[in-house]
Amino acid sequence: VQFVESGGGLVQPGGSLRLSCAASGSIFSIYVMGWYRQAPGKQRELVAAIGRGGEAQYADSVKGRFTIFRDNAKNTVYLQMNSLKSEDTAVYYCTADVLLFKVVAGTADTWGQGTQVTVSS
Repeated sequence: VQFVESGGGLVQPGGSLRLSCAASGSIFSIYVMGWYRQAPGKQRELVAAIGRGGEAQYADSVKGRFTIFRDNAKNTVYLQMNSLKSEDTAVYYCTADVLLFKVVAGTADTWGQGTQVTVSS
């Protein structure tokens, strides 16, 4: 499977962005999907993950503000980000694996190229 990410950009604090990750090359619906982010000087961290049945989990720092959802007909996973804060500034990556634990652990084999999100006034 290969990914094309889009939707990043510059937004003011309190604003919203929606990231997209379009997959090709395999059967999308069998994959657990995840979004990670990496800020300058920090380790990559899990933001959200979504299972094949739509069950989702989130990092504590984004609960109530971010929503992950998937459209299997479009082979796409989304990350809706609301009430953005400066600390959300990072490069965001999508990832996938057939095994949930690999997505949550950050050890999946497949990653997107990343999209920059900058939250600044």
